[in-house]
Amino acid sequence: MTMRKLMLLSCLLIVLTTQTEGKTGGIRFGLCTDVHIPTMHDSESRITRFIDDMKKAKPDFILEMGDFATPDPKFARCFEIWNSFPGPKYHVIGNHEMDGGYKREQTMAFLGMKSSYYSFDQNEFHFIVLDGNDKKNPEAKGYKQFIGAAQAEWLRQDLAATRYPVVIFSHQGLVEYQSEDETYGVENWKDIRKMLNDHNNSHPGKRVVACFNGHTHYDDAVLIDGIWFITITSMSYHWLGEKYAHPTFGVEVDKHFKWIQYTAPFKDPLYTIVEITPKGLLKVAGKKSQWVGATPAELGYQKSRLPFMRPEITRRRLKLTM
Repeated sequence: MTMRKLMLLSCLLIVLTTQTEGKTGGIRFGLCTDVHIPTMHDSESRITRFIDDMKKAKPDFILEMGDFATPDPKFARCFEIWNSFPGPKYHVIGNHEMDGGYKREQTMAFLGMKSSYYSFDQNEFHFIVLDGNDKKNPEAKGYKQFIGAAQAEWLRQDLAATRYPVVIFSHQGLVEYQSEDETYGVENWKDIRKMLNDHNNSHPGKRVVACFNGHTHYDDAVLIDGIWFITITSMSYHWLGEKYAHPTFGVEVDKHFKWIQYTAPFKDPLYTIVEITPKGLLKVAGKKSQWVGATPAELGYQKSRLPFMRPEITRRRLKLTM
C-alpha cells in the first residue's frame, strides 16, 4: 500500500471516529418491582422466570425497585437466582426490606450496597437510585416515605455534575396517590420535584426525562412538567388489606403464607423491558397476566382506584423531552 493510500485511510478512520463520538445507541434495561418473596408461595419460580427471560433478552442491565426480600438466610436461593444474571444488576431499597426487625444497614450490607442512594452512567444516560426510607424526624416510627436533607443535597450535587440525560428510580414515588387507607409517595415530593424542575430549566441538555417507581402496585404513567412519572406494578399481586381477606390458593398455602389472603394475586409474574431510543422515545414493552381468584372489583374495592389496578404492565410509547 502506498504512503498516500495509508494517509487517506488514516484520515478516514479519524473522521469515522469523530462522527461516532458522543452519540448514544440508546439503552435497554430489565425492570421489576415488589416481588415480595416472603409473601408469595411461588416467589422462587417468579424470579426464576424473570432472570431466565432477561438472560435471553440481554438488556444492558436489570434493576428491581424494592420490596424484594429481607436479608433472611432462608431467602438466599432467590438472591442466588437474581445474581445469576451475567450483566450489571441493581437494587432499590423498599420499605419491606426492613421487615422482621432488620435494619436498613443490614440489608445494604447483605446486598453489597455502599449507600442506599447512588448513581451510575451507562450508554450516555445517567441513572439515579433514591431511597425513600429516611426519617422525617428522629421520632418517626413505622414505614417511612421521605427523602432526608443529606440525600436531597446529594441529589442536587449529583444532578449538577452529570453530563447526560437523567432517569431516576425509587421505591416510593415522586407522585402522590391515595388508596382507601394510605397515601403513597414520598412526603416531600413537592420539594424534590421542584429540584428536578429547577435542574431541567437550568440544564436543558441533561434533563431529568423519566422517574420510575414501585410501591403502590399500580400501573400508571403521567407527564408532569415535561418529566414522565411511571409507576410499575408488582411482580406478584395487588395488596387489598385485611378488610378483603379471602382464600385464593387454598388452606395449606394460606397456613404457611398468611399474607396472601389479603392480596389479589397475578397468575404470572409481571416485569418488563424498557428501551430508550436515540431519538428520545421511551418504550415499555409491557406484560399481561390475569387475576387469580376474585378480582378487586368483585371484592368491592374502592372504585376510584380500580383504573390503576390491573394484572398488567401497560405497553407504552412515550416521547421524552431531551
